[in-house]
Amino acid sequence: MASTDDADDKAKSPSSPKVVYKDPDDGRQRFLLELEFVQCLSNPTYIHYLAQNRYFEDEAFVGYLNYLQYWQRPEYLKFIMYPHCLYFLELLQNANFRNAMAHPGNKELAHRQQFYFWKNYRNNRLKHILPRPLPESAPDPPAPTAAPLRLPPAIPPTSGPSVAVPPMQFANAPGSVVAKNDTRNSGIDRRKRKKDG
Repeated sequence: MASTDDADDKAKSPSSPKVVYKDPDDGRQRFLLELEFVQCLSNPTYIHYLAQNRYFEDEAFVGYLNYLQYWQRPEYLKFIMYPHCLYFLELLQNANFRNAMAHPGNKELAHRQQFYFWKNYRNNRLKHILPRPLPESAPDPPAPTAAPLRLPPAIPPTSGPSVAVPPMQFANAPGSVVAKNDTRNSGIDRRKRKKDG
């Protein structure tokens, strides 16, 4: 009986260590679940689903969205495959945006804007990446000179069946910008060679 009293005294004493919960997998599963959830936020349809099912009315869920902002730090950012999720995570901190995403029209608007961003991303990036000459060091453009217009030679009439004029007749004209070995016309040449051969 004395041994149980000693055990109770040790448990009540302030110097006894507290039991600390330790993840069996060192937090890997929690990390993966949070990563997956954060990346799901890049889909406006999923955000619309959350709004329709009133997840954004739950204060604990809104607090969880606030907690998830740690994904914007560089040590976690490198695991994100869909960077739009961070943009939407930032927008979800605003109650007006959360309420607006309950409406299908706003979901479609967000989806369209995301599509146009992806469609034009490369061209928009190149505008900012390619070097531009400084305004003061740019050379003056040469004065325009009128060059004579060269027309292709006329096709002589044939006595046989009528010959169709190729749609790109100006492409092979002398002085033309488009080269004769242009890849756009190479498929036609190959077909002709196959028929002739």
